[in-house]
Amino acid sequence: MARILITSGPTRQYLDPVRYLTNASSGRMGAALASAAINEGHEVVIVSGPVSVEYPLRAKLINVVTTDEMLEAATETFAKCDGAIGAAAPCDYMPRFIQKQKIAKTGEPLQLELVETPDIVATLGQQKRRGQWVVGFALETQDRRFRATVKLEKKLCDLIVSNGPQAIDSDQNDVELLDGAGNVIAAIHGNKEIVARKLLKKITKFIQ
Repeated sequence: MARILITSGPTRQYLDPVRYLTNASSGRMGAALASAAINEGHEVVIVSGPVSVEYPLRAKLINVVTTDEMLEAATETFAKCDGAIGAAAPCDYMPRFIQKQKIAKTGEPLQLELVETPDIVATLGQQKRRGQWVVGFALETQDRRFRATVKLEKKLCDLIVSNGPQAIDSDQNDVELLDGAGNVIAAIHGNKEIVARKLLKKITKFIQ
């Protein structure tokens, strides 16, 4: 059986002590994947951003807030794992400068200068050793399969799961699983528990 890292949920990038950038990721897909993996006899480590979902008690849980924190925890954990599934939705941008005090309203437009955050799945793809594997997730609003294939190659993933924005904070998901050549090897629809079980069976079969 494998030791699997699963990243899950959103991250937050603070603008000031009380405001932050984030998204509506609930962590449900990550929790469902963790449960499916544990039921198959795998050991699971979850690195999760702030969520209200409950993760399986048999999984080791590492809580983080920012994308940098998720990157640090994921890279440290991945070194001791057989594979990783990047189901998290980390915040892609962060402010260049974080204000030390709460930003006061002035009646004028507020301009924010944003810079990209590190790409966690791409970093894991670059760091994987012989025998390790990485499965990414690609959430796109258009050209889903094409954009997922581009991400698969760019991030050095072995497989990638393509889904759409309707998956965010939903019990349902509609996904395609693509192999390293961009071929669709599974199309799965249903609640996230069903999707997770079918995805995990396909993933473990493919990487054996």
